[in-house]
Amino acid sequence: QPKRKAAFGSVGRRIPYRILHVINQDGESLGNMHRAEALRLMDQYGLKLVLLRENVEPPVYRLMTGQQIHEEQLKRAEKKKASPKPGVVQKELSFSSAIAKNDLETKTKQIAQWIEKKHHVKVTIRQAK
Repeated sequence: QPKRKAAFGSVGRRIPYRILHVINQDGESLGNMHRAEALRLMDQYGLKLVLLRENVEPPVYRLMTGQQIHEEQLKRAEKKKASPKPGVVQKELSFSSAIAKNDLETKTKQIAQWIEKKHHVKVTIRQAK
């Protein structure tokens, strides 16, 4: 059983698979090839081999430049940050510091209901002018 790759990242020369499906830096498939042939291509063009999908047979690797790897890591980090954690709902409530007493009581009841339902609640209070 080869070691599991944590996330997207540069693989370099340590490839646990014998046969790979290789995609070039432009996104075109180069087909299945032996690990040694993929390493030769990597050295020839000065690129890095990056594991894209390992749960398929054969695993898919892509030849990428350092800049492409960096951009892909940024995209994935942004996507991960944007997606909320599964099972956790965050509610946000914003009101002025000059809020009327009845409005404040209504919003307090709403917050209590959300907390009862195990939602995360974010309250923002703006300063009145």
